[in-house]
Amino acid sequence: MSARFEELGWRQTPIGEISLRRRFDPTVRADVYEVKLGDEYLMSSLFTVAERELSRLGLARTPGDQLDVVVGGLGLGYTAREALVDPRIRELTVIEYSDAVIDWHVRDLLPDTTGLAADSRVELVCADFFAAATGSVGFDPTRPGRTYDALLLDIDHSPKHVLHGPNADFYTGAGLRAVANHVVAGGTFAMWSDDAPDDDFRAALESAFVDVEAQRITFANPLTRGESTATIYLATRA
Repeated sequence: MSARFEELGWRQTPIGEISLRRRFDPTVRADVYEVKLGDEYLMSSLFTVAERELSRLGLARTPGDQLDVVVGGLGLGYTAREALVDPRIRELTVIEYSDAVIDWHVRDLLPDTTGLAADSRVELVCADFFAAATGSVGFDPTRPGRTYDALLLDIDHSPKHVLHGPNADFYTGAGLRAVANHVVAGGTFAMWSDDAPDDDFRAALESAFVDVEAQRITFANPLTRGESTATIYLATRA
């Protein structure tokens, strides 16, 4: 029998200590994998519906075949894994700030996403998503200005609850107009948020994209025996 609690990985980063832990949860009677930044919980394998819906909804509105897609934030890998379900994916570039997180996947420490790093369609890149998104070079230094069919973002808790102060500039009209330059015409920008739809952020999004919507995602919460919600923002590059 495995231990009830185990820290699988830990590393100091410029924005704090990031760690991966596994614990047996008696409520669901299963192992749960969690990522923490310092004392703050970032994600849990108990709650993956919204992360998977980010990919499903974002790619559902993305036209074309042979799609090149960027995922902002690797985490436990559920957004990237769900994107690979779409048979149109040609190349999936996952931008992750922490090399520790990439290492967890290279070593296949997470049972639900085993093999993700080895998938021939996947490139795991250790970089600052927000710097790349708002810069002229973009997400591929070998091809400055390269555009993508879809960008799927799941890093901060919400536009007003960011993990690192400088990230807040991304959620302004100027930041979103900059990232729009890395999306093909007719392509998709989609983003997860843990908060209710934000009118200010939606207005900023509408200054850079068209066909903007905010979908509420409801999912079961086994800890409260109730329901929890998240928001998926969806927008199209004109």
